[in-house]
Amino acid sequence: MKKVFDLLSLKGSTAIVTGGHAWLGFDIASALAEAGADIILTSRNPENCRQAAKELKETYGSDVLVLPLDQKSAEQVQQMASKAYAWKNRIDILVNNAGGGSGKSEGDLLKRSYEDIAELISVNLTGMLFCCKAVAPYMIRQNYGKIINMGSIAGIVGRDRRLYHRSDKMEQPADYAASKGGVIGVTRDLAASLAPYGICVNSISPGGFDKGDLPDAFVNGYADLTPLKRMGRLGEDIKGAALLLASPAGNYITGHNLVVDGGFSISK
Repeated sequence: MKKVFDLLSLKGSTAIVTGGHAWLGFDIASALAEAGADIILTSRNPENCRQAAKELKETYGSDVLVLPLDQKSAEQVQQMASKAYAWKNRIDILVNNAGGGSGKSEGDLLKRSYEDIAELISVNLTGMLFCCKAVAPYMIRQNYGKIINMGSIAGIVGRDRRLYHRSDKMEQPADYAASKGGVIGVTRDLAASLAPYGICVNSISPGGFDKGDLPDAFVNGYADLTPLKRMGRLGEDIKGAALLLASPAGNYITGHNLVVDGGFSISK
């Protein structure tokens, strides 16, 4: 019988974390590195990853490779996947974390620019699909792999814009919800199509996480709407979910959307 902590080990594994240099992406990269994985970080600007790579190496002893990636570009995505595989001759884990927020225009759909709508969906949904398409063949070759796509509670519940308006904060755009709902739906379909090749595909849908840049009124209002009475904490609340789905402990979990939101999406 395997011990549970052995099932959570990622020793000998190689993991790609797109946009893994900051915030939730860095938390996930840290969790995988602590479990023993070597890490590939990507960013449109590789310089953004240098400090994160240094910290992962020094803290966890992991090998870290930094690769440039604009995931809107199919050519760049394919180049990234090829270089990632050549580094250790395997890709065990892909975390599709990179994505865009609201852009420069209003969050209100009636005031939002067409360009920002198209850009956000291209990055968050199409770019994620490009990464899955490019990496999956390497996982098929191994007959093993874990793909984790970052969804959001915006993809499963509508948002009451009054919280944003009361806090004088730009509201989350509807196209963000569209992209994340797409991520969750695609995750289920890819899970079904890639299961015969030993690949598990799941999504994580975080609720709001406090990065220290939000108005106090918004943080307090959000916490009041959440059963656990707080926003998510960086450095803590996403790590366990990511490790479960990335590790052998999650080998019988596929097509699942793991919601990490303190209960926000289940209450009124």
